[in-house]
Amino acid sequence: MNTLNHFATPQLELLHRGKVRDSYRAPSGERLIVVTDRLSAFDSVLETPIAHKGAVLNGLAAFWFDKTQHIIPNHVIELLDPNVTLAQEAEPIRVEMIVRNYITGSMLRGYQKGQRTFSGVSVPDGLTKHQQFPEPIVTPTTKEDSDREITPENLVSEGWVAAELYEQMRVKSLELFNFASAWMAERGIILVDTKYEFGLLNGELILIDEIHTPDSSRFWSAEDYARNPETAEQMDKEYVRQWLIQNKQDGQYLRALTPEVAQEASRRYLDIFERITGAPLPTGTEMTTGGDVRARLVGNLVRAGIMKDAWVNIVMGSAADKEHCLKIRQNFEAYNIFTQLRVTSAHKNGEEIAGMAAVWNNSVEPGVIIAVAGLSNGLGGALAANVNVPVISCPPWKDYAELAMNLNSSVIMPSGTPNLTVVRPDNAAQAAVRALNLPRLREQLSKEILVTKAKLRAADAELRVL
Repeated sequence: MNTLNHFATPQLELLHRGKVRDSYRAPSGERLIVVTDRLSAFDSVLETPIAHKGAVLNGLAAFWFDKTQHIIPNHVIELLDPNVTLAQEAEPIRVEMIVRNYITGSMLRGYQKGQRTFSGVSVPDGLTKHQQFPEPIVTPTTKEDSDREITPENLVSEGWVAAELYEQMRVKSLELFNFASAWMAERGIILVDTKYEFGLLNGELILIDEIHTPDSSRFWSAEDYARNPETAEQMDKEYVRQWLIQNKQDGQYLRALTPEVAQEASRRYLDIFERITGAPLPTGTEMTTGGDVRARLVGNLVRAGIMKDAWVNIVMGSAADKEHCLKIRQNFEAYNIFTQLRVTSAHKNGEEIAGMAAVWNNSVEPGVIIAVAGLSNGLGGALAANVNVPVISCPPWKDYAELAMNLNSSVIMPSGTPNLTVVRPDNAAQAAVRALNLPRLREQLSKEILVTKAKLRAADAELRVL
């Protein structure tokens, strides 16, 4: 299926890669949040992405951020793509504000083991599975490698947040929860529990991350709950969790889903989006119309001025080759292509290639690598053997004697290392432009070819009469 399982590009600085969301630094300094179609279950990211899941999460968060602006400002600047949000960079408060209106999930498991106090909130004996509380409660946790329950008093004493600020977060969390609960109740949905994350922007408390999505909240069908509260099923990835439980192999959860399960999970995400917002997801028919998620995403980010539609990384074996690389680079100025200089030696720190290749191999936009290394050119081959984009070697040389010595190690490569070799810097750049094979570049190259032909015809007409 056409999904966005991974977002990578050499054009932007990666800030954080989470289970579902990837954050990058936008050129203007803001945060670019890419919501992928990855799905996590039982503390593991599954190998099978869920079509439309990222757009559902991003779209629902945007919907709720817009609906709750009267309660508290948030970090959203603009949705650049169904899967991408441009957000203000706030100072995050490392506390999750969890609001619960029913006893379920981890709280129920603790309760069944005898626990009666949760993050400083005491609950009575005699509660039954999925029973509603008299009013919503707030049970904060810390945001650490392993989140832990903590009382408001300890949050303050441990320095996580000031008392006055925590109280503001608590009040806003309950306002948000009550507003969303009323909205969803009108649509036959119960907001069971959720989490909120806050940050500071210019000293002002704002809402960040996500809000009221299937990944941050638990939803039940009001009709399902009315029939039997204790069997009410979560309206999102609980379907996947139950399938994984039922299909364990040798006591282990499967890492991949069947196509049928993935399709059903996708349908459920699309359904919850439409039930909450009242309209179908704008990209809901994308799979049947032949649309490509990555191509759409790149096109939207290019139009927003966030990135170029293609990249060329010029990789040199040492900084001594910088001038040669700059000669190559200047030939791309007319083509509006992102170019970047990198330094790594195949012999001296070849282990760095794997990290670079992880970005190049998963980039959402097309790219080409130009390797610059002389004498024993192991770089071109090492790159070609590890990446899935074209690699062109353009060895540095001062004279023909040095070229002859360098050329052999660039041309002779073992099997499985499709390294191309071009001697002149300008031709290396031209070869890279052609290898990108973008329609706009082919059109520009065609015009340049016609200009060259016209110049030659003009010269012929001028000189043949002499």
